[in-house]
Amino acid sequence: MNEAIADVERAMRQVVAEAESATAHLFSERDLPLYGVLRYHLGWAEQDFRPGASDPGKRIRPQICLLCCMAAGGSLEVAVPTAASIELLHNFTLIHDDVQDQSMTRRHRPTVWALWGTGQAINAGDALFALSQLPLLTSMRQGVPAERVVHIAREFNTTVLRIVEGQVLDLGYEERWDIPVDAYLAMIEGKTASLVGFAAWAGAVLAGADPERAERYRAFGRALGLGFQLRDDVLGIWGDSQVTGKPSGDDIRRRKKSLPVLLLAAKAAPAERDELRAIYGRPEVSEEAVARILDLMQRYNVQAEVQVAVAQYHEEARRRLDEAGASGPARERLEALAEQLATRRF
Repeated sequence: MNEAIADVERAMRQVVAEAESATAHLFSERDLPLYGVLRYHLGWAEQDFRPGASDPGKRIRPQICLLCCMAAGGSLEVAVPTAASIELLHNFTLIHDDVQDQSMTRRHRPTVWALWGTGQAINAGDALFALSQLPLLTSMRQGVPAERVVHIAREFNTTVLRIVEGQVLDLGYEERWDIPVDAYLAMIEGKTASLVGFAAWAGAVLAGADPERAERYRAFGRALGLGFQLRDDVLGIWGDSQVTGKPSGDDIRRRKKSLPVLLLAAKAAPAERDELRAIYGRPEVSEEAVARILDLMQRYNVQAEVQVAVAQYHEEARRRLDEAGASGPARERLEALAEQLATRRF
């Protein structure tokens, strides 16, 4: 598996390097820093674009694609190009998400927009979106029928629309408090779970699974993705800054209406609910206000309630694997991954 992830990494590097080499005779890196910025974001370079290794992220989505392909009876090699496309797409969403959330750090380093500005960050994200289309189109070299590649590419772009829809909802919810939990879950299903679901579905399709079985794998990925995002909600408030790379309580400072905040708003007494809304209505959230909200969340046992939901989604993911008929060592690896994600610290 580690070798397959290394192959994914090589495929990602190759598509970025080929794009850069196509213009190298026209522009210097100083004039066209785009590809240096991409290498920085992907963890391959330092701020001055010199080669360097940093935390590249968890590469969870490529792992899911690869393992689901194996669990459905395919080979790791067949899934590598699509796994690379998935990870490049995911990183496109991260760059744009950091811009929209005004996040200053990611993976213990300054974000792209914090270093090079909003405009160049948007350009970098757009470039990753374009580059993400390319690796999966090479799947025919691995023996994947052309019509299957086209089917996956079409679903890939449909998934992008689901992600954007989820992000639009997320931004729209920032100004509202009438957000039912079901509406929040529908939002994160688009923003986060749709790509995880696609990764699992694509792996099964690449293995030759029939449509019904492939959809069962998608259901596995959807449940895993929802649990992943809810665990992110926990870490965004209670995570250890030394592990997550972001300050503890960061989601509160950024006035995000994640599930813990929505649950607190639903459970709190009227006066406390008004206090919460007043804090979120200020231009900046003070450290005292962060501490006050954390105290209220502890009083109403919010963290434990969210973690129960995380565990439930991960248990659903395991059931979905049964329904999909996943088997062999890859099935065991997927179960272990689900267990790891349910309690992760970053």
